[in-house]
Amino acid sequence: MNNEGGLRTGEVAEQAGVNIQTLRYYERRGLIAEPARSPGGHRTYPADTVTLLAVIKAAQKLGFTLDEVAELLATGRRRHPTRDLQHRAAAKLTEVDQKIAHLHTIRQALTQLIAARCDSLTNCTCADCPMPFAGLAQPEGPTPQ
Repeated sequence: MNNEGGLRTGEVAEQAGVNIQTLRYYERRGLIAEPARSPGGHRTYPADTVTLLAVIKAAQKLGFTLDEVAELLATGRRRHPTRDLQHRAAAKLTEVDQKIAHLHTIRQALTQLIAARCDSLTNCTCADCPMPFAGLAQPEGPTPQ
């Protein structure tokens, strides 16, 4: 039921595809503004809250954390154009490329494992065992000297 003063909590949650706890959590985090109250004490959100929630969820699907989303929203609310989104998107793309490279290494290792017909992680008896998966055994980060 749509009220003249805005949307009630359940309506916003349903239209945005989130649960009420998520809506309240985003409110506590400052991602969405605290809603007004109806004379009966019900929370009433402006209709654009549904759009804002869709933007937040889309940013999360792109890999941005809620902290990053909050910072980007704060920058936008100040209405001072910055290259912040461009820089963060480029950094996120680099992160995604690194994850893709890592997943490719995992895929290659699993393909080798299947092709070699390995039968044990620690005591494999196959002829051409690719263990210990050298590509995966490399520690992440800088190598110690």
